[in-house]
Amino acid sequence: MTERGLEPDGTIAREGALDRVPAAFVPVVDAARAQLSATFDGARLHSAYLYGSIPRGTATVGISDLDLQLVLHDEPSDVDRAAARATEARLDLAFGQIDGVGILLTSARVLLSDLERYDGGFFIACLCTPLLGPDLAGELPRYRPTSLLARETNGDLGRVLPRWRAAAAEVASDADRRALGRRVGRRLVRTGFTLVMPRWGGWTSDLDRSAELFGRYYPERARQMRLAADTGRAPAPDPAVLGMLIDDLGPWLAAEYTAVHGEKAPRP
Repeated sequence: MTERGLEPDGTIAREGALDRVPAAFVPVVDAARAQLSATFDGARLHSAYLYGSIPRGTATVGISDLDLQLVLHDEPSDVDRAAARATEARLDLAFGQIDGVGILLTSARVLLSDLERYDGGFFIACLCTPLLGPDLAGELPRYRPTSLLARETNGDLGRVLPRWRAAAAEVASDADRRALGRRVGRRLVRTGFTLVMPRWGGWTSDLDRSAELFGRYYPERARQMRLAADTGRAPAPDPAVLGMLIDDLGPWLAAEYTAVHGEKAPRP
């Protein structure tokens, strides 16, 4: 892998691996594998993946969360979602090393569809680390840091902003504000990075590096993006920070993104 996250042929390298999981998180990953195997039988579960800081080897004890993607043979049902929520709660309660667990549920059909090839498909092939079952990446293409990839991964920020505003208006506690801030901060940094990704010519999921790279091209917004990265990693319960991210940086970024890359194809 090059320093820009690419293979020698210029395609984006898969960024995580089980042998990069920090020692403190190995018991967490082992427990997740065991619980998923016990909860979802082979008739339902095609494969399971880790993503985020734990398989990248950059997780921080007590701060990082555990992120899992489950690929099902069929479309997720209410029973599947309830089982995933119960698994999240058990793992979060059992391990102090992590601050929260998130499990995504998607069908193999959706991830392999033409519509998701440069979004969900890219996510599996480049950002997810196989944990259980056959690796779906073998059925997906190799990806390059193109404007098409930028558009289809993060070209829908403008559609997300109204949901964030509604959520911010309903925040009832500092814990809720922190959770929303983490989600907003991470998404804004990733969107800021993919805005400049084709110009820079590489890939990273590191929040600090993403914010720094964005700032090279948009220095007038660099401080705000730096604050977004800090919020995405360790959010403070400050309504003013959340308001700035949602009502100032967010709308500007959505407009600039559309001007540079266009809008993401609508989903059903």
